[in-house]
Parts: sequence; C-alpha cells; structure tokens
Amino acid sequence: MMEDRDVSQEVIDNYENAEKMMILVFAQWCINHRLPPLKLYKKAYPTQSGNQVLAETMERTVPRSESEVIQDETVLQVLQLFGNNDLAEVVQAEIDRREK
Repeated sequence: MMEDRDVSQEVIDNYENAEKMMILVFAQWCINHRLPPLKLYKKAYPTQSGNQVLAETMERTVPRSESEVIQDETVLQVLQLFGNNDLAEVVQAEIDRREK
C-alpha cells in the first residue's frame, strides 16, 4: 500500500508533467503561427522575470513544417485549464489579429 507521502508526490509529479505538456502545446502553437512564445508569455506576465520551464520546453518544439496542427480552441482550453487566463487572453488577441 502506498503511503500518503508517496501518493502526494505522485499527484504532484502528474500535475507537473501535465503542466509541461500544456507549455509544450502553447509553445508549439506559437511556432506553428510564427509567434515568439517567450515574448507572448512576457506580454501576459510582465512582472515575472521569465519562465524556465518554457525556455526548456522550447528545445522540445519542432519546426512548423514537422508539427501537427494545434487548433486555436485547443491551446486556449489547455491554458485556461491550468489557470493561465492572462496568457489565454494574449493568445486570443493574436488569433483575433490573424483573423482580421
């Protein structure tokens, strides 16, 4: 039987892995739309000094030509699921700009 501490750590690990996937979806969506992920992140969170996980995740993105399509709705839903509403607003603004 797993101890409470082990279960808690597993929950934390699962959340962190899911969060990294969310960041990868965001970063790849940006690449696919020729947008700079770090710049959009900074626009959403100007008081933060940076996002180390996002910087590390950039190494896992692929060129636009090699990527699967990531729907706008998908990236917005994933960001909102993790409470990144400010970033979702910045992404929505980019979608709106593109559609004009």
